[in-house]
Amino acid sequence: MSSPELFRDSSPAADPGRRRSQFTYRHLSQLASFSTSCPLRVVAHVDLDAFYAQCEMVRLGVAEDQPLAVQQWQGLIAVNYPARSFGIGRHCTVTEAKKLCPDLIAQHVATWREGDDKWAYHPDAAANIATHKVSLDPYRLESRKIFAVVKESLPPDLQKVEKAGIDELFLDLSAHVHSVILERYRHLLGPPPSGDANARLPMPPVSALDWMADALVDLDDEDAETDDPDWDDVAILIGSEIVRNVRAAVKAKLNYTCSAGISKNKMLSKLGSGYTKPNKQTVIRNRAIQHFLSGFKFTKIRNLGGKLGDQVAQMFGTDKLQELLAVPVQQLQLKMGDDTGVWIYNTIRGIDTSEVNQRTQIKSMLSAKSFRPSINSFEQAVKWLRIFVADIFSRLVEEGVLENRRRPKTINLYHRHGGQTRSRQAPIPLGRPLDEGVLLDCATSLLSQIVREGNVWPCANLSLSVGGFEDGVTGNMGIGAFLVKGEAAVSSKSSPRDSPALEEPCTKRRQLGGGRIERFLTAKDAEGSTDGELGTDPVDPKTPSDNRSGAEGAGVSDPKSHHCEGEAIGAAEEAYGPYPNADQMPATDYVCARCGARAPTMEESQSHQDWHLAKDLQEEEERGSPAFAGDQPSHAAPAQGMNTTSRAGASGPSSRRGVRRQTAPSAKRRGRPRKVDPGQKTLNFG
Repeated sequence: MSSPELFRDSSPAADPGRRRSQFTYRHLSQLASFSTSCPLRVVAHVDLDAFYAQCEMVRLGVAEDQPLAVQQWQGLIAVNYPARSFGIGRHCTVTEAKKLCPDLIAQHVATWREGDDKWAYHPDAAANIATHKVSLDPYRLESRKIFAVVKESLPPDLQKVEKAGIDELFLDLSAHVHSVILERYRHLLGPPPSGDANARLPMPPVSALDWMADALVDLDDEDAETDDPDWDDVAILIGSEIVRNVRAAVKAKLNYTCSAGISKNKMLSKLGSGYTKPNKQTVIRNRAIQHFLSGFKFTKIRNLGGKLGDQVAQMFGTDKLQELLAVPVQQLQLKMGDDTGVWIYNTIRGIDTSEVNQRTQIKSMLSAKSFRPSINSFEQAVKWLRIFVADIFSRLVEEGVLENRRRPKTINLYHRHGGQTRSRQAPIPLGRPLDEGVLLDCATSLLSQIVREGNVWPCANLSLSVGGFEDGVTGNMGIGAFLVKGEAAVSSKSSPRDSPALEEPCTKRRQLGGGRIERFLTAKDAEGSTDGELGTDPVDPKTPSDNRSGAEGAGVSDPKSHHCEGEAIGAAEEAYGPYPNADQMPATDYVCARCGARAPTMEESQSHQDWHLAKDLQEEEERGSPAFAGDQPSHAAPAQGMNTTSRAGASGPSSRRGVRRQTAPSAKRRGRPRKVDPGQKTLNFG
């Protein structure tokens, strides 16, 4: 519910005997469900003003009218609005900027200095590009604070917030606006009087709306302003009040100013937030959309810039939105394709039904450095890998890696020599807690493999990234709960959870003397497994990540590689949950390389492998194709006393993490049922 201080009465009620609204009770109910097709929908885009520059102003405590620019080496990456009034832009060098404004504060970004384990503000950074690496961590930390304040300013059960960048976000305010409408206009509570959801709403009991200090986009027809407001105008007004409150909270708590756009969708609100910067908000009512868009080049519209916008402009000989409106949809489809043509036709008319997605979690993290001059040794590269690891790990801590809330699954290294980029990828071990040491071990291993190829020096660029984030596993039972019997096993569970019943393949186990079966299976697996291998599918460094600077193109990686330390443990742990410490794993445990299950003794391990072999033979007979020890079994193969409980969603075997499946040694056997030797019969191992 809203507070009286935030939401004020707009204007006195007019004659109640007016015409009905163009909107229905169904439209009003859709507003509460964040429907993207609801004509009453309210979406806002909030954009921090000259964000990097503001961060430095807040950190240094400089006055709001003090010209300031953020420096990176000899260039500028952010300029505040007082400095822009002198004609300073991001294209200027520091020397040129200070000629335009001698009082300009040029603050260099924080950097990682070679050999240090923490970023800092170094006064000599600009002169030491060869030994320093840019850090954007201060801005990321401030961004998180700002987003937290925004979310705290909105009702937790009525908000949809999408992080669109380090300094911008989208808000779907529809449900919040719906709750305020019902609070202010209580005659709308309850079902429609006629019982028909398609019945039109009564007109709002107001004749004018108070937009306060908002930049309100004008209408084509000035006389239209005298028309009574409808419910879409009321909804946008309430949305503007909510956004004004959010912006005020950010200013009061953190001293940052931001601009905003409020309209019916993401595209229009994005255009609105940049319309009257800084520290203002622009409101685009439904009735003002066409007038608002008419002054734009369509290449400025979200998702219609870049190559697509250039292609459309070249195809139709104009980049003006107003002129493109005259092109019929059939012609757009003919020249741009059916789907793209319809999308362009709708977009230039302000139609956008894209959803505000609450994806505030990043997908990857990258740390990179271009070397001038190039580096020439493995030792130099490792020094930079230490910095990359520290850089990435500091961000992982923010993501909750220490609390096991989120952690990455893969690590990737890119190396550029001349015009060639080499890349390697590996899974991150899961058998021990993730720390800087684990990441550095993996990164160094990847670098070693690239170096072994030869012809890698001098190196012009290195970049390290982690990806494949997943939620951490919590509430796992210790292995002791599976090795003891009866009530002791039940009492040892750390927390209640549903576990699949342990399947017992056979009550009577037959041991083959000398361990010949086990040796056969182990040899096969040792030959065929590439668990922990650095694969040939590197993550594209252009994938959206927490830090895009310095990304280079991915090269082709070599399938020949080596295991990362601890990966043998990690393969089994992925399905069954990590030990708090790898050292706690019993030294006598035998881990099945096929499904990751463990047995406390050689005897039980051997029996478990017998079960695998029997199941393979049965499946081969059923499918009419051979199954071998290196192949993926169709389902897990437990034996008594072995850990079989997997976390939700895991399919068990470590082959999901890159194990190479073996092929049949003889193609002649494929596709034919296996013969049963004389005197034998087929056993059912179901």
